[in-house]
Amino acid sequence: MSELSGRVGAVYQGYDLRASWDGERLRGRIGGVYQGKDVDLRYAGGEVSGRVGGIVDGFDVRGSLNSAGAALRLGGQWEGDDVAFSLDRGEVRGRFSGRWDGKDIALSAGPAAVAGRIGGVYGGKDVALQLQGVPPELAAVAALCGYRQLEEDQAAASTRD
Repeated sequence: MSELSGRVGAVYQGYDLRASWDGERLRGRIGGVYQGKDVDLRYAGGEVSGRVGGIVDGFDVRGSLNSAGAALRLGGQWEGDDVAFSLDRGEVRGRFSGRWDGKDIALSAGPAAVAGRIGGVYGGKDVALQLQGVPPELAAVAALCGYRQLEEDQAAASTRD
């Protein structure tokens, strides 16, 4: 079985991302045992679909995905994020959550790693994932899911203070 492992975000304010790929499904976890979410994504026929988290506390992932890029929706129809990126010569470039309020996607993706940044210099998060047999475009989607979950959890924590 193929593996994906690494981190989204910083050492203290970030999440580990670990998942296994069986050729059809990527299954694993964003975050830790107590504070984190399960990941279950299907990727076949140019489509990706699945869920991060549980039935009540989580979000759907769906859209088109191939080795040239993606057009995705993370979340529901009303509360969610549109994601679009292109993958060209090992560079993932695009936008997370729209033109005006969104964040830039700037990642390098190859057969052994996906690394870079989602968001800007100040409000963004680093991505560092190691791959063994996982399609780089799917690893980029997993990183984006990790980013979304981290952003949601940080926003929720700041409203509790």
